[in-house]
Amino acid sequence: MFLENTVNHNEQFGWIEVICGSMFSGKTEELIRRLKRAKFAKQKVEIFKPSIDTRYHEDMVVSHDANEIRSTPVTSASMIRLLAQGCEVVGIDEAQFFDDEIVAVCNDLANSGIRVIIAGLDMDFKGNPFGPMPALMATAEYVTKVHAVCTRTGNLANYSFRKANNNNLVMLGETEEYEPLSRAAYYEAMKQHNVLPNKGGVQEIKSELL
Repeated sequence: MFLENTVNHNEQFGWIEVICGSMFSGKTEELIRRLKRAKFAKQKVEIFKPSIDTRYHEDMVVSHDANEIRSTPVTSASMIRLLAQGCEVVGIDEAQFFDDEIVAVCNDLANSGIRVIIAGLDMDFKGNPFGPMPALMATAEYVTKVHAVCTRTGNLANYSFRKANNNNLVMLGETEEYEPLSRAAYYEAMKQHNVLPNKGGVQEIKSELL
């Protein structure tokens, strides 16, 4: 659990919380919940998201079930360091879309006494670790992995399967382009698309094996 009581209350410090999982797993919903609780406690809160994420609103962080909180779109992680001055709590959504500097930015903020709450996809549509998320999870004090429900089996889902015929790493989308799948369902779906998961993600199936 990420909310633990500290022993030495005289020590001034911050920390990092990461909320990760597949698409439709409730990452942003949990991020918004924690940030609204901080606002209710009258803490100074700032929320940031990558400027490329305009699926629901340009200036709002919005969950799939329409829960929302006002945010500041930024084009790079370095902007967060400048804009977060004087904050007590900083929220960052869709962290996988930021450049690698986001890791240093989050640690700098935490080292200066700020509570940093990050939400992002832990894997891309190929099943590979996504962008800076592995490093953020490694340096965070608290990591919460949330799960969606597999659309094909009803089991817990931790993979984001891309239904659209697009191989670009970054492709914003919703249920028309993506669906959450369990490991078994994801494996079968990837086989049908002539790729197989391996230790590092996916690989093309050799034509002689088809």
